[in-house]
Amino acid sequence: MQSVLPATYPLLKDAYHLSFGQIGLITFANQVTASLLQPVVGTFTDRRPKPYSLSTGMAFTLVGLLLLSVAPTFLAILAAVAMVGIGSSIFHPESSRVARLASGGRHGFAQSLFQVGGNVGTSMGPLLAAYIVVPFGQRSIAAFSVVALVSMTILFKVGTWYREHIVASAKAKAAAVHAAVPGRVKIALTILMLLVFSKNVYLASLTSFYTFYLIHKFNLSVQSAQLHLFVLLGAAAAGTFIGGPVGDRIGRKYVIWASILGVLPFTLALPYANLLWTEILTVLIGLVLASAFSAIVVFAQELVPGRVGAISGMFFGFAFGAGGVGAAMLGRLADATSIDVVFKVCAFLPAIGLLTWFLPNIEPHSRKAAH
Repeated sequence: MQSVLPATYPLLKDAYHLSFGQIGLITFANQVTASLLQPVVGTFTDRRPKPYSLSTGMAFTLVGLLLLSVAPTFLAILAAVAMVGIGSSIFHPESSRVARLASGGRHGFAQSLFQVGGNVGTSMGPLLAAYIVVPFGQRSIAAFSVVALVSMTILFKVGTWYREHIVASAKAKAAAVHAAVPGRVKIALTILMLLVFSKNVYLASLTSFYTFYLIHKFNLSVQSAQLHLFVLLGAAAAGTFIGGPVGDRIGRKYVIWASILGVLPFTLALPYANLLWTEILTVLIGLVLASAFSAIVVFAQELVPGRVGAISGMFFGFAFGAGGVGAAMLGRLADATSIDVVFKVCAFLPAIGLLTWFLPNIEPHSRKAAH
């Protein structure tokens, strides 16, 4: 449902005569709303778990989609996408905790499986836009409210399971929540945040502006550009799933190294590629770069045990926020220069992956446990 937003950008741009800067502001309103609230929600639920907040978050998403389908003005669009962002902020911290609780010790696998659901959904957005929203118009977005209602029902059942499993470990978690975080751990968390920044700002350039880039550079139709975006996001979904299990087996730090820094040659080549190589490079970028996030989140959770909600909220929130701020800034850059310049500037972001060198080595025991 969230993926419907960027997938409908070409339609909204034409219908409301929006600039690239305004397109960036739509992403900003959605992702920064989620960014600011997720750490707050995560910290609160570490102390007081709220099993049924999962379905509550989905209810906010439902309202946002309905408002977006009938939004008469640009400000109404911003309000609608902000509601979707609030839903995300309530959903992610607790759902990440549920995934870890159900993992049986395979934390990387569980985190990847959880996130790949979101990434597969994200990859479906362009198809939904190409075959539903573009032909039938903005009001067809309301049809996705049916998915939200079904999801709320499922999440209510998940919340009941979660409530039954949190009572036994509540006292142990309470002690961990109030423990101080050492300075060296704070430094490691800061490095992980910078890595998330590089990953998500680069992905924001793709999700927000890739269709416009293809239309501008290769004269593709809107539907054809949407299909290309679907392929890119599908590759990202596959990469998300791969990152967690591989991190369980060989160590999450190695996955972070390979996914952030390893994608740099591809991003540097992309602005100069023809259409065929653009297709190949974006698949490789999506596949490799997306594998980092689940490894980063689980690495951070293991740095600060007992604060799954706060850490998940902080990293999911920062990921959304970085993407939102990045999209807004890149939109302004595109208006001032061109889409081509945006992709040339963003090509250097994966170089931040060099900071992985400074992360502590905490994983030999976890790798043995994974075997």
